[in-house]
Amino acid sequence: MPLKFLGIFKIHVCFGVALACLPHASYAQDTTTETTAEIAEIAEQLELYVMPETGPFRPDQIKIANQNAISDWARSGHSDSSSEAFAHWDEDGEIPPTCAVCHSGAGFRSFHGLDGSEAGLPASPVPTGGVVDCATCHDPGLSGVAEVRFPSGLMHPVSTPAEASCMTCHQGRASGQQVAAATDAKDPDTPDPELGFINPHYAVAASTWLGGYAGSGYHYPDKEYSGRFFHARPVETCVSCHEPHNLTVSENTCATCHENSTPDDIRLSRLSYDGSGDLTKGIRADIAANAKRLLGMVQDYAAQVAGTPMIYDSHSYPYFFADANGDGRVDEVDGRAVGYNAWTPRLLKAVYNWKFVSADAGAFAHNPHYALELLYDAMEDLAEPLGQDIDALGINR
Repeated sequence: MPLKFLGIFKIHVCFGVALACLPHASYAQDTTTETTAEIAEIAEQLELYVMPETGPFRPDQIKIANQNAISDWARSGHSDSSSEAFAHWDEDGEIPPTCAVCHSGAGFRSFHGLDGSEAGLPASPVPTGGVVDCATCHDPGLSGVAEVRFPSGLMHPVSTPAEASCMTCHQGRASGQQVAAATDAKDPDTPDPELGFINPHYAVAASTWLGGYAGSGYHYPDKEYSGRFFHARPVETCVSCHEPHNLTVSENTCATCHENSTPDDIRLSRLSYDGSGDLTKGIRADIAANAKRLLGMVQDYAAQVAGTPMIYDSHSYPYFFADANGDGRVDEVDGRAVGYNAWTPRLLKAVYNWKFVSADAGAFAHNPHYALELLYDAMEDLAEPLGQDIDALGINR
């Protein structure tokens, strides 16, 4: 009779197998001679053993080792399919190969050849709907990635799969070399219709961290730039400070050395870089102040030297727009905003560095020295045609 199966299920339960997950329908396929009533009787009796009211074998009482990691990831930006980072192409239904590398788990795996394809850009657009999923960072094949290429051409060796995944996407998509190639051999202060905004892209933490070594910022000739910011060993990888699933910064790591400070309050230097002389605030405030000053100088230069006022709008690409009549409003043609169109080589260099530093909200922790150098050199370059004395500003490099 059906009860002959009961002993088998008892044995399995003793070994912790939650056989309640097996659908009754599948059991019925093995007992084609039983009637519906008999099957119901079997199910009722088995439930007493497979799904006890108390005990270690109820599914809701079984601890899954990585459930906390999954829960953290589910609340992070990496899983938010409705965010701009993943939903930008929803109307198109597909993501271009170059974008899919970082805006789709499938695109990332294709880029590194983790899906069995040849490593490199996906051969065709990738369907929308994907996110930075578990396999993006936990694919076993990722351990075979030994180096990551940066926009400057630098091949940076990576020591862990986590470092490979982080650095692949958080490096931006342009470098100072691209800016130099576009501006070399041209008069620095003459608007050139062939020039256009070069976007370092977003979340460029890895490029900031590697500093002058990666060459992602524009490096002014005859200037030296700080290299990789090693911080304090063993704080030497992305996950040394960032929880990899919920993406938050572990302030406990900071507190190991900076006992009485939050990250925003950490100073690192007894030199005032923004000219305020205030050494009680964190270095982040100095970077923010110099970035604000540089943007102001950029807009002064655009109006006074390039001859066309500029308006910056952080919510609309390409972010920098023309205001030819100087009325404080973005010019429009046929109802569409006019991107800034009076770029000079000097202006393009300064704007690129400003955008690069501003694109990394954690620049003050990733590499404050490099960020301050890029901002200072851009301001110094703009000061001459603006007739300003850089030394009078009291800022430091």
